Amino acid sequence: MANVKQTKLKKVKMAERAAAQMEIHFPEYPEEWVWRRGSNNGFTTLPRSLPIAMQAVDCQTKGKPAGHTLFCLWARSPDHPLIVIENQATFAGEAGFQGARAVDTWRRRMKVLKQHRFIDTKPGTSGEFHYVLLLNPNVAVENMRRQNMIQDELYGRFIDRVAEIGAMTDLNSIRKHWEDEEKNAERVAEKIAPKKRSRKTTKKVE
Repeated sequence: MANVKQTKLKKVKMAERAAAQMEIHFPEYPEEWVWRRGSNNGFTTLPRSLPIAMQAVDCQTKGKPAGHTLFCLWARSPDHPLIVIENQATFAGEAGFQGARAVDTWRRRMKVLKQHRFIDTKPGTSGEFHYVLLLNPNVAVENMRRQNMIQDELYGRFIDRVAEIGAMTDLNSIRKHWEDEEKNAERVAEKIAPKKRSRKTTKKVE
């Protein structure tokens, strides 16, 4: 599994290789047509596994896919996990919903994303989805797998991609978190059990 230093080195090598290939296949291409993150404005940072995460949520919402709605949220992210939505109609339109029920359709998709832990939300002046917290899509997909919501083929591609981009630490961290939660729940249950038995014994004596 690649560590952070190895992942950064891999990115540099990939960029150098891409630059060399561009010189061969697209020499002297007009810069006006080329998108360069370092010089073009209007960008944000996206998880590289997002396309597979979008597929995962779409598989759970057949006929009412919510993946594109998720992408539009990330595209609006100010490189920070919190988005403040003051005009829901704008987000609904960018997600491709039109007509009188556009916002209602968008809200239903947002509820699906919240249900599957791709986002969390708090109400505000614009309604239920005024404050939107973008959650780690790698963790959300792993959570869906934990609940048997993802088929082996898609999950296999997800694991390959996560390993490729050096993000397996996300999955290891959430698995450890869940393990700790289960252990804590067991400890609480063990503490409560003797008290329940004691109460039953007291009632019998009375």
